[in-house]
Amino acid sequence: MAEPVAFCAMAIESVLGWPACLHRRLGHPVGLFARLIGACDRRFNRSQDSDSRRRLGGIVTVCVLLAFAGGGAWLIEQAVRQVAGAWAWPILCLLAWPAMAARSLDDHVRPILRALQEGDLQSAREAVGRIVGRDTAALDETGVARAAIESLSESFCDGVVAPLFWLLVLGLPGVWAYKALNTADSTIGHREMPYTHFGWAAARSDDLANILPARLSAVLLCAVAMTGWGTLWRDHARHASPNAGWPEAAMAGALSVRLAGPIAYDGVLADKPWIGQGDEADAATLAGALKIYRRACALLGAIVLGAAWLV
Repeated sequence: MAEPVAFCAMAIESVLGWPACLHRRLGHPVGLFARLIGACDRRFNRSQDSDSRRRLGGIVTVCVLLAFAGGGAWLIEQAVRQVAGAWAWPILCLLAWPAMAARSLDDHVRPILRALQEGDLQSAREAVGRIVGRDTAALDETGVARAAIESLSESFCDGVVAPLFWLLVLGLPGVWAYKALNTADSTIGHREMPYTHFGWAAARSDDLANILPARLSAVLLCAVAMTGWGTLWRDHARHASPNAGWPEAAMAGALSVRLAGPIAYDGVLADKPWIGQGDEADAATLAGALKIYRRACALLGAIVLGAAWLV
C-alpha cells in the first residue's frame, strides 16, 4: 500500500502545495519539531555545559525527536489501519501530504526568477534570502541565480526525493522521522558555536538519512537533462556535505554552469571550491534549472505511479 499513498501524497502537494489558509490556521507540522528542538536547545545546550555534555544533549534531542515524530506517526498509522481497514490509504495519503515539498519549493523559486527577468535585483535578493543562509544583500544577478539553483538542487533531495523515499520504505513513521531530522539539521546542525557539539548528532543523522536519496536525486536530474554525468562524477565530492554535492554537481553539469565557489556568511567569506564548469549563472540559467527540476519531479512521480500500478 505504500506506493499508492506515496504517489497520491506527492500528487496532492504538487497541485496544492501547503495552502496559505492551512498555514495561517494550523501552521505546519515541522513547526512542532522546531518548537521541540528549541526546548531541547534551551535545556541541553547551555553555555556552562562542557562540550561532551552538549554533544550528549544533542544525541538525546535526536532520540526525542525520533520518538515524537516517528513513534507518534507509527501510533497514528496503526490506529488508521485498525479503524479504516482497506480504506486506510486515502487517510494515510492526507497525513503524508504535508511532508512533501515539490510545489512549495517551486513556489519559492519562481519569484526569484520573475524578479531577475524583470531586472528587479533587490526583490530577487530578498526572495532568495528566504531560502538560503548566505549573505544576499550584495549579490549581483549571477550570485542570486547561483544561490537559487544550488538551493533548488539540494532541496530536490531534501524536499522531494528523500521524503518520498522514506515514505516508501518505512511508511508514515519513516517520512515524519525524516522530516524531523531534516528540521533539526537545518536548525542546529551547524559547525559554528553554539551548535558545534550540540548539533553534531542532528547533522550526522541527516547525512545518514540522505545517503541514498541524494544519489537518486542526482541520477534523476542527469536522466531528465540527458547530460551532466561527467560533472556529477568529477565534482560531487567538492561540496563540504557528503550528500549535497551530488544533486548540485548533477545540476551544474546539466546546465553547463559553475555553482558554489566563494560565499559570504555573516560577513565572513568562505572560499568554497567551484562545482561544474562553463558559463556564469543568470536568469536564463535559473529558468533552465526550474525546467529540469520539474521534469525530474514528473519522472519521479511516473516511477512511483508505475510501482503503484504494478502493486
